[in-house]
Amino acid sequence: MDWKPPESPYTLLQEQIYDDPWKIFVCCIFCNLTKRLTAEPYFWETIKRWPTPKALLNANEKDLIALISPLGLSERRSRALKRMSNDFINKEWKDNPTVLYGVGKYASDAYRIFCLGDWRNVEPKDGALVNYHNFLKEYFNESEKENAK
Repeated sequence: MDWKPPESPYTLLQEQIYDDPWKIFVCCIFCNLTKRLTAEPYFWETIKRWPTPKALLNANEKDLIALISPLGLSERRSRALKRMSNDFINKEWKDNPTVLYGVGKYASDAYRIFCLGDWRNVEPKDGALVNYHNFLKEYFNESEKENAK
C-alpha cells in the first residue's frame, strides 16, 4: 500500500517519519510523559547520532543518558530505547507492535495510523492522535464528497 499521511495543522512528528516504524516507536518513547515540543529536539539529535535500530542498540548508554537527561526519566528512557531497538530487530512484531519493549497503545496506534494507514480501525486515546484521527475523518470525508461530484 502506498500510504502517505496527509499533512495536518498539528504538524506531528509522526507525519514526518511515517515511513520508518522504528522512528515512530522512538518518537513515542520520547513523547511519553513529555510534551512534544520539549521532546522533539532530543528525538532529532538521538536519530542523528544513532540513525538505525542497531546503532541505538549499540549506543553507549552513558552517552544516551547524558543526551536525554534534561527530559527526565533518562535512565528509564535509555533502557526502553535500547530494549525496543533490540526487539525491533529480533522479534516478529509487525502484526502486534506491543510485543516490543516500551511500545503500548499510544505507539501501536501511531504505527497503525501513520505507517499502515489503518486509521479507520484505530480508536486512539492520546490527545494528539485523537486530533489527527479526527482530522483524517474530516479530510477523507471531504475528499469523498469532492470525488462524488
